[in-house]
Amino acid sequence: MVKASEKKILVVDDEPDIRNFLTTCIQDAGFTVDSAVDGQDALEKIEKEPPDLMTLDMVMPRKSGIELIRTLRKNDKWSKLPVIVITAHARNEFASEDIKSFDAFTSGLKPRRTIEKPVTPEVLVNTICQILDVEPETDAVTDEGFSSDQENLVKMIQNTDSKTLQQIKNLLGAG
Repeated sequence: MVKASEKKILVVDDEPDIRNFLTTCIQDAGFTVDSAVDGQDALEKIEKEPPDLMTLDMVMPRKSGIELIRTLRKNDKWSKLPVIVITAHARNEFASEDIKSFDAFTSGLKPRRTIEKPVTPEVLVNTICQILDVEPETDAVTDEGFSSDQENLVKMIQNTDSKTLQQIKNLLGAG
């Protein structure tokens, strides 16, 4: 089986914190990682050295994620590049039309996966490993490996009923 270190991932996101978080998660699993600040930057890096897989934000300046995918799919050299769209806008007005346009694409033009932010390291790394058919080179994808107070809090919130969430919001003055 191919090792994670033999695969290069390109992380494309205009938000520096998110780009750094995704890069760190993927590197911790043993992959080689490069990053780009937007679709145009990504296209320039792909032209020089195509990655084995790309994570892609949809809403970015200069060249959006949708525009980048359209450009890649028109080029035989890059048309099969696996893409994981990572977006916070899958359910809102900023990108709902873009998501619909993905659904309207033929299966060859759709991204391999769409993951909504906030993404956990476990989901990200496991998705990459599944698509590339590789094993991570660390124990980074276990629940314990990525355990943190912030992630535990996110999991607790995700598993809480709406009434309890409203009570918490009221206590915090955010309700």
